[in-house]
Amino acid sequence: MFYYVLKFVVLGPLLRLLFRPRIEGLEHIPDDGAAIVAGNHLSFSDHFLMPAILKRRITFLAKAEYFTGPGIKGRLTAAFFHSIGQIPVDRSGKEAGQAAIREGLGVLSKGELLGIYPEGTRSHDGRLYKGKVGVAVMAIRAGVPVIPCAMVGTFEIQPPGQKVPKVKRVTIRFGEPLDFSRYAGLEDRKAAIRAVTDEIMYAILGLSGQEYVDEYAAKAKTAQAEEPKRFPRRPR
Repeated sequence: MFYYVLKFVVLGPLLRLLFRPRIEGLEHIPDDGAAIVAGNHLSFSDHFLMPAILKRRITFLAKAEYFTGPGIKGRLTAAFFHSIGQIPVDRSGKEAGQAAIREGLGVLSKGELLGIYPEGTRSHDGRLYKGKVGVAVMAIRAGVPVIPCAMVGTFEIQPPGQKVPKVKRVTIRFGEPLDFSRYAGLEDRKAAIRAVTDEIMYAILGLSGQEYVDEYAAKAKTAQAEEPKRFPRRPR
């Protein structure tokens, strides 16, 4: 109930008023039945803007840190994400990835929309990074279509580290559903799930126009963070 109050009465109308999102390809979202919406991830605002413009409910796999923060702020954040039906995902280790897949398949088994960011984390520089293969495993195993989605302009309104987003118009694009039924039964084959994941990422790339980096975002973030340690500035 709280989800729909936020979506249609409180948060949804407010976001539409402030950011006036241009919406393209909304007809590609099915009126019913299970499907995966796979998008790029540029900003914390993505969590709210895309669900706000969909008629149907969509459940996202959200990082566990949103549910485990300390203090009053942490408890309020966890309560908020729980109330809108988001599922916490521990992103550390192989077993955590399998748990996320099980949770996602559970959503799809109910005939619902599942939202996922294949990059696994927000882009720290606005570029599109290599996708993780969990989205492919779920799409093949559940036998559902994948609708690529591109958020355009959300990095500019709220880049990493900026708490309050700028009020500026954004664009949300949905592409034609991708059918991976030809890979049925191959979700355990590395080559197959890599091929499916790459096809999804290139579809997102075509919608977003971002620069593509054939590297995992988390690895690129770590390398950037360690750069000053390896090459410290010399005192003048």
